[in-house]
Amino acid sequence: QTHQHVFLLWCRVVFVGNNARKESCPVPGISTSDRDGQTLHRTKRGWMWNSFFLLEEWTGTGKQYVGKLHSDMDHEDGSVKYVLTGDGAGTVFEIDENSGDIHATRRLDREEKALYTLSAKAVNKTSGQDLERASEFIIKIHDINDNEPKFAKDTYVASVSEMSNVGAFVMRVTATDADDEAYGNSAKLVYSILQGQPYFSVEPETGVIRTALPNMIRENREHYQVVIQAKDMAGQMGGLSGTTTVNITLQDVNNSPPRFPHSTYHISTPESAGIGSSVGRIKAYDADVGENAEMWYSILDGDGQDVFNIITDSTSQEGVITVKKQLDYESKRLYSLRVQVTNTHIDRRFEQLGPFSDTAVVRITVTDVDEPPVFNRALYIFEVDEDTPAGSSVGTVSARDPDTINHLVKYTIDRHTDLERLFSIDSNNGTISTLQGLDRETSKWHNISVLATELSTALQTRVPVFIKVRDVNDNAPEFAMYYETFVCENVKAGQLIQTISAVDTDEPLVGHKFVFSLSTINPNFTIFDNEDNTARILTRRGSFNRREMSSYLLPVVISDNDYPIQSSTSTLTVRVCACDSRGNVQTCSNEALLLSAGLSTGALVAILLCILILLMIVVLFAALRRQKKKEPLIISKEDVRDNVVSYNDEGGGEEDTQAFDIGTLRNPEVIDTNKLRRDIMPEMLFPFRRTSPIKDNTDVRDFINGRLQENDSDPTAPPYDSLATYAYEGNGSLAESLSSLESAATEGDQEFEYLSHWGPQFKKLADMYIGQESQRET
Repeated sequence: QTHQHVFLLWCRVVFVGNNARKESCPVPGISTSDRDGQTLHRTKRGWMWNSFFLLEEWTGTGKQYVGKLHSDMDHEDGSVKYVLTGDGAGTVFEIDENSGDIHATRRLDREEKALYTLSAKAVNKTSGQDLERASEFIIKIHDINDNEPKFAKDTYVASVSEMSNVGAFVMRVTATDADDEAYGNSAKLVYSILQGQPYFSVEPETGVIRTALPNMIRENREHYQVVIQAKDMAGQMGGLSGTTTVNITLQDVNNSPPRFPHSTYHISTPESAGIGSSVGRIKAYDADVGENAEMWYSILDGDGQDVFNIITDSTSQEGVITVKKQLDYESKRLYSLRVQVTNTHIDRRFEQLGPFSDTAVVRITVTDVDEPPVFNRALYIFEVDEDTPAGSSVGTVSARDPDTINHLVKYTIDRHTDLERLFSIDSNNGTISTLQGLDRETSKWHNISVLATELSTALQTRVPVFIKVRDVNDNAPEFAMYYETFVCENVKAGQLIQTISAVDTDEPLVGHKFVFSLSTINPNFTIFDNEDNTARILTRRGSFNRREMSSYLLPVVISDNDYPIQSSTSTLTVRVCACDSRGNVQTCSNEALLLSAGLSTGALVAILLCILILLMIVVLFAALRRQKKKEPLIISKEDVRDNVVSYNDEGGGEEDTQAFDIGTLRNPEVIDTNKLRRDIMPEMLFPFRRTSPIKDNTDVRDFINGRLQENDSDPTAPPYDSLATYAYEGNGSLAESLSSLESAATEGDQEFEYLSHWGPQFKKLADMYIGQESQRET
């Protein structure tokens, strides 16, 4: 051969458990016959792998070796670089770029990730060109048994009927194992029972729990706790396991019949026990629970079967014996009953365990009770005619003492039921009589209560007595209503003017029948009886005149047909009115009189309105006259002393014409700017004028504000609005005071010539001071 060929051999390594063995390594591209002396031909080689295998949970030191990549393009001269990409490349797996060795950098867990898909290629280090196309391969993680089986719950609850056969299904529990089911027995589970034998068993492969004993009885034991284990490695030694607890309850079935604890019961009851009242209770016991323990009681026979009854208390499951007929100690004192109890719900599967019923004898003793008198009726109804004289008998009541015949009974009427004292009763024989006459029209029925009292024990019994008052024809008929009857002036004879009817408070058996007539023959009107308890009033003549006679009185006699016959005379007033041609009333007699006097209704209304208006004017005028006139500040212009008293303040001096008017404080609304003094002439008449040193009354405003703040901050001030009054003199004026106390020591330095210019009000003052000055000069 002229060329030397180099081959890259890949040997398959088979892992068995944790051991590995190498199989034969055939030469790629050369058959077995070729190796037997035949000429060998070189074929082109590429990548020859597709998967690696790696054990999980590596426990060795250092990095875990995965495998080696090598290309036939690699001449081992360092020019080839191996590149790894894909799942976990560079993080979980790393490759030696020169040798192609792959290592795992950390421990791997198959339960987290079972396989990794990666790609590898060979690249020329110098040119960076790919020497081989990228090929994909898989690294599979081999499973080891590192996860124990786990149940979905730590505790399960199940139930099964008692008396079940062996193998009855209870429930199924299932465990899971995170290990690989396809590799070995790491996830192959086997179930076993650790606690709960011999009552229950579990199927090893399915985890189904079944009963292991027949006819388990709930009454003996109701609750069971079973512990189930699931073990992997097919249950072999060294496998991992997990457990769960199953709480099993036996469900009740009706397999226990009811039973009376005693064969005979003794009960006593007083003879006064009312109908329907309980005289005693009996109870049978059933070991079952719920509806399986429900029972029903009945009376089979006995001499008290017609006197007593038994009912079932659904809450306590007791038989309640009640009174069916009134008891009487004097008649019978002892009764006997045979009572049966039976389950309400019977399970036919367990009829062989029966019978599901039981019987017992109940003996009832009746005790004597001192009873009150007993009336021979539950109520009495008597009838009596109205207007019956006082003392008449109405009826008789009767009562007896049930204890003995010799005991006496006294009868009385409960006066709370006969407040008007209309009746009385004989205390010995019970005869009821009237104390006064009865009136059916006042009251048709009287309801009273009669008491029967046993004299020896004072026991009482009450009975109602209803007394009906029968009707007697003692009331005469009368008009059914008040009739307003009128007749027109232009009426014709025989014309109907009114239809009347009557009523009677009596109630005859055959009904009312009234007869109408006139007491005397009337020339103006007549009456016609309709024979249906009504009558018509007709005119006997025509042409009535209301000026001659404004109204007519027509006596009508009304009689009934009962015995004795009662009649009455009722007067019908017929007014004469003016009517139009169609018979419609226009005016009647009272208004006609007013018209004859020349006054109509409108005129009367007008007169009344005029009188009312005049009265209102007089009252208004009187009120205006009583108003008080405002009293002037200065009553007399000539009296100087009045001026001083009216102002009641010192002011700013004689020349201060703008001094503050204290009246402004009392009524701030009447303040008037530039207000002039009322006791002198206007200022333009004077040769000079002095202005007030107080501008805008600031001193008064400050004074008021200060007092207001004091009241606002006073904790003892009342919580409601209040009025505070102060007196303020002012700060004085440039004219100083007129008081002689502050005058100069001598009066020679005073000039009073200006007083003569102040007007006639100050004339006396000017004459007095100017005259004194002239005398001093003289």
